[in-house]
Formats: sequence, structure tokens, C-alpha cells
Amino acid sequence: MRLDKYISSCTPLSRKDVKKLIKDGAVTVDGAAAKAPDDKVGENCLVTVNGKPVTLKKSVCLMLNKPAGVVSAVSDRDYKTVIDLIGEEYSYLDLFPIGRLDIDTEGLLLLTNDGALSHALTSPSKNVYKTYFARLDKEAEEEDIAAFAEGMEFKDFTAKSAVLEICENRKEVIIKIAEGKYHQVKRMCAKRGKNVVYLKRIAIGSLALDLGLAPGQYRELNQEEEELLKNISGI
Repeated sequence: MRLDKYISSCTPLSRKDVKKLIKDGAVTVDGAAAKAPDDKVGENCLVTVNGKPVTLKKSVCLMLNKPAGVVSAVSDRDYKTVIDLIGEEYSYLDLFPIGRLDIDTEGLLLLTNDGALSHALTSPSKNVYKTYFARLDKEAEEEDIAAFAEGMEFKDFTAKSAVLEICENRKEVIIKIAEGKYHQVKRMCAKRGKNVVYLKRIAIGSLALDLGLAPGQYRELNQEEEELLKNISGI
């Protein structure tokens, strides 16, 4: 990797900042002063800036508030992807979304380069519940609560027991499901005669979406959230 990209990926410094620091002799690679921004460095190189070592992160997990109109994929020919929303400082990590949200669904989506974490959070055997806020075209009824709790049969899968909570406005509900099948929340509601007109994921297990993140914004998980995610995933 280019030295300037390496440092800008590890720090808040821009490539322009890095070029100036290299020119000023403030950057070293394996004890020697760096010569140029395009010097090549590997993961085993010792890089310092102003005497302090900088290292690439080998794994990371980002919390994204996914906006509508963006697909949960690494690449797509027709639509903007969630990876397109992420800045260049994370480009070297080969991030991918954990699970998926439909193109018109908003809310909490985790991005990582940790395959074990992704598998743990998406495996049905782990029973990691995902929580959604949904707005319906008709009022939810008490009978819907029991129907969700019993689980539902579909041609391609059987939905496990799910939780449905009716809000004060009975066209608004909170839904918790343990799987993440294609259009699952919408299909379960449709089976009860209600269409979902708005859907937002607000939590994965006990990890809640940061309400300070506007649609399209993201941040790394803090230490408390990382520990929470380890407990949820069991890794």
C-alpha cells in the first residue's frame, strides 16, 4: 500500500497532511525517514508519525444508519451500495454488510471484514433477534400478536416465533424476528392482511441504532458496543 494511503487509513490525517509531514521528515518507515508519499509499505512495516507508531486495523465493525434507496451489497450495477457510503479511510479493509436490509428499508446495518462475526450474527441457530419499527396501512390487532408468536409457514421457510408489539398508534408496531429471510417482516405482516408502508431496523440483539446518526452516517462501534456484540454473537 502507498505510504500516504496507509497513514491516512490509520489516522485522521488527509493525504495532503501526510505529504507535508513526509516532506518535513516527520514520518519514518522501519527507522528510516520516509522519502515519498508513494513509498510502498506492508503490514509488518513499522511506520511512525512524529515519533508515534501507527498501525492498520485488521478488523473493524461500523454501525451505519442505512438510508432508503441504497442496497445492502458490496457492488451493484444499478444502485448505490452501502459500501459507497463509506469513506476512503476504510477502503483497505474490504468491508461487507452483515446480513441485509431491503432497498427501501432504513436503519441499523453493521459493516465488517470479520467473517466469523458475520456468521455468528446471521446464523439462525444463534437466535439473534433483530428489532424493527414498522408502519402499516391498517391497524394491528391483538390476534396479530398471537399469530406472530406462533410462527408462520411459508412455501420456502417456516418463520420462528416472533414478537409483535402494538404502539399507541395501532398502525405502528415493533417487530422482533430471529431470522432475516427475504422480505420476512413484510411477508409476515402481509399474511395478517397488513402492508408495510415504512420499515426501519432499530436494534440487533441489545445493540441499538445510535439515534445521533442521520441516514447515511456511520461510525465505528465503541468499546462497550464491541463487548456487547461479542456477547450477542457468542464469539
